[in-house]
Amino acid sequence: MIMPQTPDAKLQSLGLTIPEAPSPSGAYVPVKRVGDLLFVSGQGPLVRGRPTVVGKVDADVSVETAQDAARICVLNCLGAVLGELSCLSGVKEIVQVRGFVNSSENFFQQARVLDAASELLLDIFGEAGRHARAAVGVASLPLCIPVEIEMVVRASQQQVQE
Repeated sequence: MIMPQTPDAKLQSLGLTIPEAPSPSGAYVPVKRVGDLLFVSGQGPLVRGRPTVVGKVDADVSVETAQDAARICVLNCLGAVLGELSCLSGVKEIVQVRGFVNSSENFFQQARVLDAASELLLDIFGEAGRHARAAVGVASLPLCIPVEIEMVVRASQQQVQE
């Protein structure tokens, strides 16, 4: 019998690493734990504290570039999760993903941008990565980033410490 890969092993096989959670830029926390739920604050496509790309999707940023940014947002969200859990195996499931897309006036493919985030979560967590989702177009985002993502994650019981 073949044992399923852990989320950490899947990340490694994808050639991805989880960054340390970016520090909050305001009066909030990166993750708020309520029981076995982790509410992850919105994360942008930041690497070492700097945006990897800026601009409005469809005007300044292509859909493909925005999809890459969405994947970085997911990794940053998981970095925040790792601030609460010892490893990604402590994630029971991804409950919800909310994505905000800095959209030009006539851009209506926000869901396509967020598909990249959803697909990455499925690649990492398998069926436990299947989630409810909202993909919302907005007029602007902090630092002029093209995408921001927040999540709700359920931790496994052995990871819940109250």
